[in-house]
Amino acid sequence: MSQTPQDPAPAPGAPEDAGAPPCVMSFNANDPSGAGGLGGDVATLCAMGAHPLPVVTAILLRDTAEVFDHHVLDDEAVVEQARTILEDTPIAAWKVGFLGSAETIGAVAEVLSDYPDVPLVAYLPSLPWMEESAHEAYHEAFRELVLPQASVLVGNHKTLTDFLLPEWDADRPASPRELAVAAAEHGTRFVLVTGIQLPDHYVDNVLATAEGPVSGERFERFDTGFVGAGETLSAALAAMLANGAEVTDAAAEALAFLDQTLDAGFRPGMGGVIPDRFFWALPPAEGAEEGSNEADEGETPDSRHIH
Repeated sequence: MSQTPQDPAPAPGAPEDAGAPPCVMSFNANDPSGAGGLGGDVATLCAMGAHPLPVVTAILLRDTAEVFDHHVLDDEAVVEQARTILEDTPIAAWKVGFLGSAETIGAVAEVLSDYPDVPLVAYLPSLPWMEESAHEAYHEAFRELVLPQASVLVGNHKTLTDFLLPEWDADRPASPRELAVAAAEHGTRFVLVTGIQLPDHYVDNVLATAEGPVSGERFERFDTGFVGAGETLSAALAAMLANGAEVTDAAAEALAFLDQTLDAGFRPGMGGVIPDRFFWALPPAEGAEEGSNEADEGETPDSRHIH
């Protein structure tokens, strides 16, 4: 990996009570499965030592296997949620997840622009269930309005390639640096690329800038599918930035946290495995040594595959 570039200074926004956790505002959809969305953000932020300020942008209709539809909230309702609490409570970081529509992106971006010194973690989920025209409009608005304000863009390798380099037709996959160059053209300096396929059953997760890779973590790949891994990683990164960590350190801590949540992941329904953000609060399994996180017999959670 290349040398670490200079990170931006930690953001202001420390709570007036020195003993209180820093506040992170999350703009995201409500996910009734609890895998991602606001439920996942709230659990992750709390587990990582931050206080969540959740703002609902949309309502997902989904189970633990797939998303069926979504309903977008009125733009004014989204903005009023945010501005009401922002007038009362200082924040130390933002997390942007699924905003529902291009129109909501515009409304949220206007709020973000009033706080240019607060670091923003922007997570780009895969949205195959959206209608093509709405999907394209969403991506275009995200490029023009969110990326110029984002400190770090987080996403799966394929999702980021389709988003940042839609005309990519080379025989090889786009590198993290090439994705970071494309993101930098829109104003985002750091890109955290997950799920980069490697030989011998491994995947790589790389933090990169336009100058090249900065740091990364290689994980073993298994067959189990997870729901909410990317949301967990991006919320953990926002919590670390809110606590004053530099981007490189924050990314390393967030990846380590994600790895452990997936090691302890569980399947509440018939779909994917959900990260356990409070793995550290659980008693050891019966027959297991204290401090271990053993999977149920016959079930091997894929603790290394980020979707």
